[in-house]
Amino acid sequence: MLSRWTTYLPLISAVLLALTWGRDIPGVIVAVVTAALIGVVLAAVYHAEIVAHRVGEPFGSLILAVAVTVIEVALIVTMMLSGGEKAATLARDTVFAAVMITCNGIVGLVLLVAALRRRVAVFNAEGTGAALATVATLATLSMVLPTFTTSKPGPEFSPAQLGFAAVASLALYALFVMVQTVRHPDDFLPVEDAGVVDDTDEPDDHGRPTGKAALVSLGLMMLALVCVVGLAKVVSPALESGIASVGLPQSAVGVVIAMLVLLPETIAAVKSARRSRVQIGLNLALGSAMASIGLTIPVIALATIWLTGPLVLGLGATQMVLLAVTVVVGALTVVPGRATLLQSGVHLSIFAAFLFLAASP
Repeated sequence: MLSRWTTYLPLISAVLLALTWGRDIPGVIVAVVTAALIGVVLAAVYHAEIVAHRVGEPFGSLILAVAVTVIEVALIVTMMLSGGEKAATLARDTVFAAVMITCNGIVGLVLLVAALRRRVAVFNAEGTGAALATVATLATLSMVLPTFTTSKPGPEFSPAQLGFAAVASLALYALFVMVQTVRHPDDFLPVEDAGVVDDTDEPDDHGRPTGKAALVSLGLMMLALVCVVGLAKVVSPALESGIASVGLPQSAVGVVIAMLVLLPETIAAVKSARRSRVQIGLNLALGSAMASIGLTIPVIALATIWLTGPLVLGLGATQMVLLAVTVVVGALTVVPGRATLLQSGVHLSIFAAFLFLAASP
């Protein structure tokens, strides 16, 4: 029954997306689109898990992270092309929100679920530490430095600086992927309590899916992810109006977009934690943060050829403080290779502070 539901819903959502794209829709249709959006998110997670089970780790978590990020980048570019001056900070707000959601929200939830089940969440410190270091470097190069450079007024890169940041981000992300999948894949596999790498497949009641089933699920997952972002854009005008009507700042739009797009990875990461595979959940979280920066900045840099308005990438003082605390706390969490409810609470507190300050800067 579940497989039928997850097969038909992406197709129905694609039809709904085609019928509503570029149109002003009434409140009733907005509610229908929102319900379809939630359902297609669950379908994307289901098919991502099938693909991940077929290809194994660490490739499985990498597939979902990259797929979601590619669609997220497309959404950002589309909204920037149509948003004009109002969209000058959209890329920065969405990418920073993605980093906060993944490194604090998803990481905190993964550790919380694992600690509640087994008292202590155990993971591979080497792989997780490498991922966190890469995220911190990418965020600093792309979103902290523009605030302090002097070649161009305001928190913006000059064209040469933007080109360097784009190349460096893409190269660093590619290097990490090579290390994760070719050079040191064992660093990103789940570990047992004794610190021994667990390279067995994730338990599944139906066995390993066939190649044909995995290909079908891959196609349906991509379709579902396209529908997630497309339907999110369809409801974005109503979202922006609602945000403005309650007095929230424009940056809250980027936060809501990031939360919608990252919902599939959040669900998949929490489900992995429930199965005592904490490392897979952390791979999803940090891999998504990395892909959000490492793929978004190069594409945005290329899109500036067509974009007419300014591109503000530099973080404000409050955002830089939150990023610095996230990196420091993340490092302290990763180093022991073990975490308890306290670490999960700290990360979730930082995430709550981010949400509060996004609504009330």
